[in-house]
Amino acid sequence: MGDVVNFNRARKAKARADAKTTAEANRAKFGRAKEEKARDRIERERAAKVVDGAKLEKD
Repeated sequence: MGDVVNFNRARKAKARADAKTTAEANRAKFGRAKEEKARDRIERERAAKVVDGAKLEKD
């Protein structure tokens, strides 16, 4: 015969596993160091300055 399964424990274990998977995805998506964020911000500002400096003005 099969093993006895406590549905409450099984449900909670599945919820914990799903939460762990979601947390890993969020850490990869949002979890960046302060230095990385600052470096990306500086890089975006530098790119914006290059684009603005290359614009042709219409008279």
